[in-house]
Amino acid sequence: MSQFISQKKDRNGVVTLQLNRPEVHNAFNAELISELSSSLLILGQDSKLRAVVITGAGKSFSAGADINEMRAGINASDAENQQQAMALAVLLRTLNYFPKPTIAKVNGNAFGGGVGLIACCDIAIAVDSCTFGLTETRLGLVPAVISAYVVRRIGEPAARRYFLNGDRFNANEALRIGLIHETCPAKSLDEKVATEVDKFLASGPIASIFAKQLVFAISGNDQEKQKRLDENTTAMIARLRTSDEGQEGLQAFLEKRRPSWQPKK
Repeated sequence: MSQFISQKKDRNGVVTLQLNRPEVHNAFNAELISELSSSLLILGQDSKLRAVVITGAGKSFSAGADINEMRAGINASDAENQQQAMALAVLLRTLNYFPKPTIAKVNGNAFGGGVGLIACCDIAIAVDSCTFGLTETRLGLVPAVISAYVVRRIGEPAARRYFLNGDRFNANEALRIGLIHETCPAKSLDEKVATEVDKFLASGPIASIFAKQLVFAISGNDQEKQKRLDENTTAMIARLRTSDEGQEGLQAFLEKRRPSWQPKK
């Protein structure tokens, strides 16, 4: 039984997977990553499944990396860091290439890996008060593992801006750059997502599978290519986490101080 992922299936074959760590803003720990990966792998074999909706419990969608995992990573080796990063890479690859339609029901703020989850879903609908961020460079790191999906989603110009400056942005900006497809007030989120689900249900289930495969075939972004890319991105983040700059950035974050490279004000 899942501890950090709750699952609900309706009579039409639509499953909602909810990240269930609201006390830490649904941050990713090893268990949540493993449970979500396992849930998706099992659901992917369900012939009666029509669509998957992913959302968060509480006020946040996902804050990305768990602070305790970050603390443990300070003393981890390159190999250990890469192994941890590869678990996230497998999750994202499983979600991105999931055979049935997927919707990110973005109920609250999303950062880092949370943005990666959104970028891996076919459709993303967000509450209009949400804040987003790819803030890894503020820690001396980069959004390596999620990078392929996010760059494809928001394009190179926006990626070059937000990957480099680590700035946060609001839902209107997320809509403008293509991270999300639609915004709405919090009270309308359920209705908006239900409308998109109905559109999936109106389409032929087999045709929907082939339509998704068609997009990947034309874009040239297949699973094997992504798997090779994951080897490079996980190795990159492992090296950065153990570098002097990465260590300083993580320590500064944990100690709630400015890292040494930031100018004094």
